[in-house]
Amino acid sequence: MFGSEHLDVAKTRENMAMIYKKQGHHDQALEIYKSVLETKIRVCGHEHPDVATSFNNIGVVHRKKGDLENTLVQYQKALEIRTRVLGSEHPDVAKSYNNIANVYDNQDKYEEALEMHMKSLDIKTRIYGGDDHPDVATSFNNIRAAYEKKGDLENALVQHQKALEIRTRVFGADHPLTKKSERLAAQ
Repeated sequence: MFGSEHLDVAKTRENMAMIYKKQGHHDQALEIYKSVLETKIRVCGHEHPDVATSFNNIGVVHRKKGDLENTLVQYQKALEIRTRVLGSEHPDVAKSYNNIANVYDNQDKYEEALEMHMKSLDIKTRIYGGDDHPDVATSFNNIRAAYEKKGDLENALVQHQKALEIRTRVFGADHPLTKKSERLAAQ
């Protein structure tokens, strides 16, 4: 009905790729994601959020395969498109910075990771209006993890306290995320 060059068809194929990825069939997932990317570029052009999502999905598969260099390239492409198309203050831009930070964390490049995590936190703080949002707490927790891996336990503790305070305010003391944060603080 729609033909192979329709976005709904591309999104259905993308869902298939996601299932292959979850099954551990990374090469099949990658092949489909790349094909979907080509379709999205033909239909939407290079400057479209769906194209950025495809680059991100390809990056996720490369990460699952352990190919961090290609993961980083794909995440950076997604970030560039999202920044141009959505503007610098958008949740998807913050997610892209976070994804890049996670790759740097995995590469033991903690200064670069911290820089990206801080950019993500800055965006989240501005768009969510301060530090009463769960995504802001997640950023503080990610920053904590980078400091901890770097061996800077003093700064790690500061970031952890910020995350715990937000989670306690937002979710309450009995929520599983708050309890998890409390357990981490006790270690």
